[in-house]
Amino acid sequence: MNEASTGKSTVKIAGFGGQGVVLASIILGRAALLDGKYSTQTASYGSESRGGECKSEVVISRDKIDYPLVDKVQTLVVMSQPALSKYIDDLLPGGTLIVDPDMVQSIPDRENVKIVNVPASKAAENLGRTIVANIVMLGAFQKQTQIVSEKSLREAIREHVPPKTMDLNMKAFEEGMKLIRE
Repeated sequence: MNEASTGKSTVKIAGFGGQGVVLASIILGRAALLDGKYSTQTASYGSESRGGECKSEVVISRDKIDYPLVDKVQTLVVMSQPALSKYIDDLLPGGTLIVDPDMVQSIPDRENVKIVNVPASKAAENLGRTIVANIVMLGAFQKQTQIVSEKSLREAIREHVPPKTMDLNMKAFEEGMKLIRE
């Protein structure tokens, strides 16, 4: 089931604490609202704030969302090997796996999903701050899935990142979009 057939998209973003996983999901959910859609966002993370396991889920729908939790997702965005190993089975057949190959050493063999490699950490490092890898991933996510509009995602980023980092975050978003081949 994809967004076109159901009107609903399910996304899980996962990595480790300190990568901005929760912020990315908040921005994604806000972009959906700016597009006139409904969205819910949930997050969980280990007891350690940095370095521990972290995941966040976003449900986006044209209709009201009656249940905000998901067992299986259409899109899985992973930024660490432990996250991929733990959540790969949550990805529905026909879904999309967006993965940072610099942070993941081994991708399980799943012929029934589309795998999109996005070197977000390397792109963020080239921009001078690895902390914006999450925004690079959002740019790639938008270009790959079109679940939310570029305009709304840009606006949501503006609303949620510190003003002093605005230019850097916008560059990171644009780099992410460039990483997806037309």
